[in-house]
Amino acid sequence: MKEIKNISRSRAQESSAAIERLYITMRHLFNRGFYKPMGVSGDTLREALLQLRPEIYGSIADEKVELNGLLYVIERLPIGIEECRYINLTSDEGYSKSHFKPIIPPKRRRNCYRIDDEQMNVEITRGRSDIYDILTHLTFIFIESHKIKDRVLLDDIEVEVTRDWQKIEQVVLQGKKLTQIEKEVAISHAANVLGRSFSEVLDIYDAFAIPEKPDRFIHVIYWLGKLAIEEIVDNNKRTITFSPILRERLGHHIHGEIWANTIKRTLDENGLITRPIHIISANMHSVMNSIYAQCVLGAKYKDKSEYAIYEDLSASENKELRKKVEEYALKNGMISMPDTSGTNIDVQLFDTAKIDWKKSNFPKAKIQSEAPVIIVMDYAFGEQAFETIDELLKPYKTSGKEKVLLNVESVSIMGKAGILEGGKGDIMIPNAHINEGTADNYPFDNELTKELFEGHGIPVYAGPMITVLGTSLQNKDLLKFFHESTWGAIGLEMEGAYYQKAIQSASRIRKSINPNVKVRYAYYASDNPLETGSTLASGGLGTTGVKPTYLITIKILEQLFNL
Repeated sequence: MKEIKNISRSRAQESSAAIERLYITMRHLFNRGFYKPMGVSGDTLREALLQLRPEIYGSIADEKVELNGLLYVIERLPIGIEECRYINLTSDEGYSKSHFKPIIPPKRRRNCYRIDDEQMNVEITRGRSDIYDILTHLTFIFIESHKIKDRVLLDDIEVEVTRDWQKIEQVVLQGKKLTQIEKEVAISHAANVLGRSFSEVLDIYDAFAIPEKPDRFIHVIYWLGKLAIEEIVDNNKRTITFSPILRERLGHHIHGEIWANTIKRTLDENGLITRPIHIISANMHSVMNSIYAQCVLGAKYKDKSEYAIYEDLSASENKELRKKVEEYALKNGMISMPDTSGTNIDVQLFDTAKIDWKKSNFPKAKIQSEAPVIIVMDYAFGEQAFETIDELLKPYKTSGKEKVLLNVESVSIMGKAGILEGGKGDIMIPNAHINEGTADNYPFDNELTKELFEGHGIPVYAGPMITVLGTSLQNKDLLKFFHESTWGAIGLEMEGAYYQKAIQSASRIRKSINPNVKVRYAYYASDNPLETGSTLASGGLGTTGVKPTYLITIKILEQLFNL
């Protein structure tokens, strides 16, 4: 048993070293200004990723092409990036004022611009975590592209390719929508190229589709393989560059400062700047629906289960239902603030003095003294959590240059996270956040407790959580070590330590907010990276996430409203 533990510890140490090497390399390449991912300069990045074998990238180290991981990554990168030989990471440098149409990936909000046939520009406005995320995703798809090349290129001097590849090329170049028969023929050829079965490719084919390109899967495979072949045959390497302005601006809180000042100015303009403030990091629907849905739709759901109203509001086809609640909310205390700063973090302000409590889901709310204001901010991304909260908790400078300290009574963080014991939809209540790379740790007194969530039919876990450097680097050995060793970690997420670092510095060192500010952290499980088939790449939560999302939201609001 001791020998097994030593082996596990050794593997965890190797994985930790690989992650450290990966991030040192990425920082070096960023400072350098450019690199060729499949050239000598990208060697360390590729080797570290192959050594780590992150769960999200599945069979990255095998000969067969990883399909679920490819789908996960493609949904987070701009449409058409697989066709581009040059990828330029930029700051917000004014492309929104040009004729270039922004391309926004379906699962990751970032503005991207197709400059020409060969170049894609990707705007980085959310800090280092954004860069790490993109670079690891790109490294993954480039590794997969060379697997395709290895299976189809028979002779790199005579440029002889397999018949399967010739057929795939014909399908892509004809540029028309495939019939069912043509689609199945193409899938048959693709399966041979990818080292996968016909049924495996058939099962995932339509998940890649977009309205204007229903056969996008074949196009993605073709372009990945084509550029990989050209890298070998013509020595025409793909290149990633970092713009000078991005390198100059990174770490300066430019977007976070604009974002925070816009919120404070809006509070001031609406006479709310001196009121008690509660900040909640969540999504843009659960707080609004928890407060107002009962007012608008209560009669319709009177005899239904407690969460039926929220399940219907979460269904993609019920846009009109959501619109009704939002329209009512905007007339009864809610101010909507879509982001214009570049952070991609939308905000809602709730003036609780304008809420009709008797009609709401909280008819017994006890509002003491001044009615509080709730600031709900959409999810931050990794290190961006520090930038945004750090700026938001700073004093507000009025037009007369007077400094106004915000009366922040609490900060609550609700989000999705990976769980290390349990399954999707379970709830985690942390008592500390530990930084993966440095073991810097942030213990805190959590106003939310495990007992608060028991008895609702959802398993609840309490303990420390790991703030990882990126979800794309979830390594089973390292996570097992954090879970099974004396760290006793129950889960992993990307922002907790950054939020707590900003809260502690504002409350205990800078004294810009109440030193006794209350904090609440609760997460529901989006995946279990220790279970094959339960990683982020295995798909979303669907309706499984509705109950834990709203249970956490309601428990936070009950504390805010003294229930």
